[in-house]
Amino acid sequence: MTSGSEARFAAYVEDLSTALGHADRTGPLRDYCLGLLMPVERKSVEPMAAVTAPARVAAQHQSLLHFVGQGGWSDDRVLAKVRDLVLPAMERNGAIGAWIIDDTGFPKKGKHSVGVARQYCGQLGKQDNCQVAVSLSIANHAASLPIAYKLYMPEDWSADPIRRSKAGIPDDLVFRTKPEIALDQIRAAFEAGIPRGVVLMDAGYGADTRLRTDITALGLTYVAGIQPHTTVWLPGQGPLPPKPWTGRGRPTSRMRRDAEHHPPLATPLCCAERSLWLAPPVKVKDVALSLPPPSTPSRSAGEVPCPASPESAWEAVTWREGSADLLTSRYARLRVRPAHRDEKLKETRPEEWLLIEWPEGEDQPTKYWLSTLPETIAFVDLVDTAKLRWRIERDYQELKQEVGLGYYEGRGWRGFHHHATLCIAAYAFLISEREAFSPSGSRTALHGAETAVPRRGRPDRAAHPTRATRTQLHRHHAPQADRCSRQEPRSMSLLPSATTRDQLIPTFVTQ
Repeated sequence: MTSGSEARFAAYVEDLSTALGHADRTGPLRDYCLGLLMPVERKSVEPMAAVTAPARVAAQHQSLLHFVGQGGWSDDRVLAKVRDLVLPAMERNGAIGAWIIDDTGFPKKGKHSVGVARQYCGQLGKQDNCQVAVSLSIANHAASLPIAYKLYMPEDWSADPIRRSKAGIPDDLVFRTKPEIALDQIRAAFEAGIPRGVVLMDAGYGADTRLRTDITALGLTYVAGIQPHTTVWLPGQGPLPPKPWTGRGRPTSRMRRDAEHHPPLATPLCCAERSLWLAPPVKVKDVALSLPPPSTPSRSAGEVPCPASPESAWEAVTWREGSADLLTSRYARLRVRPAHRDEKLKETRPEEWLLIEWPEGEDQPTKYWLSTLPETIAFVDLVDTAKLRWRIERDYQELKQEVGLGYYEGRGWRGFHHHATLCIAAYAFLISEREAFSPSGSRTALHGAETAVPRRGRPDRAAHPTRATRTQLHRHHAPQADRCSRQEPRSMSLLPSATTRDQLIPTFVTQ
């Protein structure tokens, strides 16, 4: 072992092992994480045992299998330790700016693997048998890291004591919707004192009004994707105040609507008349289509024009540099009030930003967001924050394609979460390696460092290595096996890089 990345990995594992509870778990922790970082065909227990202990594969297989499937260590404690070790490295390149909610699916056959049910699976793009896990990541513009991860348990599993017992599901676990799981994770992060960030979520979570309300109650801001049919009140509009109290019964307190609040949308959005127009809540898609259609960009990002002004309703905003070019699209924004079931409230909801994207070449707008970011925020900053959610896509891509998140073959609750925790721990080491270097300094050399099977060699039983670098972002699919036969394993870049071969560091795993 050299004084380079292998020494840093050993120190990382030593620090991490303090969260396991017993010193005899340090060896399996090191070997399991090492196996996840090696270029084996499948990141399941047997191939990892063969590559980490070629002289005693059977014993290593049993050791790793027991460690991940039956080990009595806490996922929450290990993830907290991972966060504490890696957060300083992340913050060297910028403060934490976002907390990102999302979920990911794992196709499964049969019905015995914990939590498997017929539900929507992003990897397949349809409903099918799969497991789904909800996660929370912290992120800045340089990196992101999952800090919470929990399997979603469908209702039929929650109500089935036989399957619960076989899968080892905790007795106190009750059915929770995905937004409820996400809110629990946010509350835990809030109570742990993790640096605050804007909560980012797609429409699968942003459509949940209660989730958005509870996030606001914690004092956090959000940018939430919403569906086109979400209704809002336009500026100057809202539900009617409570009825005057007659003096009999309980005083009236709830907002209300009457017949005038339910006509079809017929009045154009005009700044001069908007405050005088009594109208119903409007679908955000109708709001977007009522604005003057987008034309050739003519204004600079960051200005706050009247949304309905023909020359400024839509602006071209560039928010970051992509892999091939600057990322630019057309956006409109205006202040609105969410209208969902507000007749049951005692006061109107505060105004929020409605952000709408209408890419060039599309027949209609494609994405909508609600945001509680300040009214004074620059247009480009609002768009940039909304788009920072792409980092969770990168997390899942690398966790699945490079670290083996989707390769767990056990059926139990404990093993499912232990494997995910160890994948996150291995991934976090890569983040700490990358973020420890300045973007303008030696970071590029580290970013392209390659990994090879350790000098102990690879036995015949070990799986063939597979190429890991991929240019396209696809968060769902695990790597396909490389079936070519080779006498010696090829080196691989664990995370994409343009570094040339003579820049490589001859140690086992970095970025």
